[in-house]
Amino acid sequence: MGPPPPSIKALGPPPTGNCPASSAEPTNFPVIEAETLLEDVLKLLEEALEDCRGHTKKQVCDDISRRLALLRDQWVGGKLSVPVKKRMALLVQELSSHQWDAADDIHRSLMVDHVTEVSQWMVGVKRLIAEKRNLSSEEETNEEKSTAIAEENQTIPGVQEAP
Repeated sequence: MGPPPPSIKALGPPPTGNCPASSAEPTNFPVIEAETLLEDVLKLLEEALEDCRGHTKKQVCDDISRRLALLRDQWVGGKLSVPVKKRMALLVQELSSHQWDAADDIHRSLMVDHVTEVSQWMVGVKRLIAEKRNLSSEEETNEEKSTAIAEENQTIPGVQEAP
């Protein structure tokens, strides 16, 4: 007789990702998640816009604000797909973490993959990313200047300035 048949343990666990039960979600979860996602996304975008006010032209801020209102209307109206919502959630996370290149990459992918869905308001999001990046660069420059000035003004121990 030949060798005994391999045991189930020898074959290893079943492959993951092929089981339909693993992707099943409770029916009420996506609705709650979508509402929470909307508020989180818009809150972060509006906070970013507020940060830019006073540093950016009023007309630019008003245009961004109008476009964010379009985003809200389309989201609430059920006109945005789940992939767009999820990518917007990622985009605002990158934006709030000052990961400008990553936010730009997500913006670009949305424009390529979902242009008809996002074209009306994505221009405002792109401009907001650019304005936040500029604002952050200005703040970093100002911090560097103030640090350099502070270092220049420090007295060296053991050395006294002439009167």
